[in-house]
Amino acid sequence: MATLQQVVADIKSLKIQGAQATAEAALLAWDAAKDKKLASKLLKTARPTEPMLFNAIAAAEKGADPKKLIVKFKSDKEKIYKFGANLIKNNSTVFTHCHSSTVVGILKEAKKQGKKFTVNNTETRPMFQGRITASDLAKAGIKVNHYVDSAALQAMKSADIFLIGADWISPKGVANKIGTEMFAEDAYERKIPVYCCSHSWKFSKDNITIEQRPAKEVWRNAPKNVMVKNPAFEMAEAKYVKGVISEVGVLNFKDFVKREVARHGRL
Repeated sequence: MATLQQVVADIKSLKIQGAQATAEAALLAWDAAKDKKLASKLLKTARPTEPMLFNAIAAAEKGADPKKLIVKFKSDKEKIYKFGANLIKNNSTVFTHCHSSTVVGILKEAKKQGKKFTVNNTETRPMFQGRITASDLAKAGIKVNHYVDSAALQAMKSADIFLIGADWISPKGVANKIGTEMFAEDAYERKIPVYCCSHSWKFSKDNITIEQRPAKEVWRNAPKNVMVKNPAFEMAEAKYVKGVISEVGVLNFKDFVKREVARHGRL
């Protein structure tokens, strides 16, 4: 098993990525750590935009069994796949941005159901996470049109639905990879429904700071006086998001938030 320090380093470097994968790795590291207080501090600060990690560690601190939580998360994800696949129509085009294992799982499930559809996805610079999405879908026999980021609006024109993952769901909207907000706004204007595909444990009322990634990811040796800006995420406003596909079903955004605010009040 990886050490606590190794897990923290892997989360920071994005070697471990995806909200659920990050939460699960953190739970295992926390469970194995002798100093739980130190483990909680290091894991919660490893990536400042992962509410599922925060919520999972908080639950473990209150006595939840980390291994049972991981089993629950995996079971819940299968439910999300089925709920989401029901929204994919035959002979449709799905637009997605960056990489979400939940979105990929939904599309694979739709494929298993015998539905025929095409996916338009973005490369997602500077780390090219969109290539992971395209590769995963292609291996599953799903046709993918892979677009450079600057052609994303062209890709949107033929889309019937826009599926996004989430790093954080707040009452104000959905935080996802940079670029999501402008794509969601464009989809809204075109009357293309936008659905957030996420476990409910990614909800948080806290005001989470958007992570600024290292400039070297964009331009390793930028000229003097060139200040590289590399925000990792941004918030797509709630008005652009039609609904949330989670383990509890498909809810419109307002109803999902009401449920989570009430649930978090009871935690």
